[in-house]
Amino acid sequence: MSTIEKIIVRENKTLKLNNVLIREVSENELIDIERISYMMDSYIKSKGASTIGPMINYSGIETDENGEAKIKMKLMVQLKNSIYKVEKPYSIKPQIRVTNCLFARFTEKQENLQYAYQKLGVYAFENDIKLKGDSYTVFVKQEEDNIVADVFMEEAKGGELLESI
Repeated sequence: MSTIEKIIVRENKTLKLNNVLIREVSENELIDIERISYMMDSYIKSKGASTIGPMINYSGIETDENGEAKIKMKLMVQLKNSIYKVEKPYSIKPQIRVTNCLFARFTEKQENLQYAYQKLGVYAFENDIKLKGDSYTVFVKQEEDNIVADVFMEEAKGGELLESI
C-alpha cells in the first residue's frame, strides 16, 4: 500500500487568477479539446504574449431556456501581460477570484482524476457543505505516468450564487 496520499482535501481555499484568457468550449467541441488547447497557445503566441502557469479547466452546469441542464466548459490560461483587442471565440478578464472553495490536490494517473471530484462531493456531503456546482481544475504538472492537479469547488453561501465567469 502506498504511503503517499493521492487526494488531499482542504477547506476555505481561494483561487486567484490574473490576466486570464478564456475560451468557451461547446459540447460538440469536447472531442477536439487538445486541438482547441493547441489553437489557444498559437493565438497567445500570435499576439506576442506568453503564459504564466498551467492550463485551467472550468466546468459547470447551466440551464437553458427549456430548463434542461447543459455542461458549460471553459479553458483558461494566465498571461504575463494582458492582450488588447481579443477576438472571438476568446475573452479576457483582468482577474478571477473565487473564494471559499473546497480544494483537492490530486496526485495520480490522469484517468483517475474523477475521484478527486467525487472525494470533494463526498467531503461536502459529510460536512454539510453546499457546493455551487462548478469546478476549476489547475493542471499543475505532469510527472512520468502521474499528474498533479488542483481542483477548486466553490461553496454556495446561504443560497447566494456569485456571478459566474
